[in-house]
Amino acid sequence: MKQTFNLPVAAYNVSGEFSMVKAGAKLGWIDGDRVMMEILTSIKRAGADMILTYHAKEAAALLNK
Repeated sequence: MKQTFNLPVAAYNVSGEFSMVKAGAKLGWIDGDRVMMEILTSIKRAGADMILTYHAKEAAALLNK
């Protein structure tokens, strides 16, 4: 899409996925921070120029460590 229209691509990390990550981490089934960063990294790798996500503050804190 980016190549065809020469416009930035925005992606939205849906609330259901956010909720699943939070619930899985709370129950101890997953490492919530690692899963969150993998999700956001995969969206970026897929070509998104910007990502809208409920994880924004947490991701920024991890990236700024």
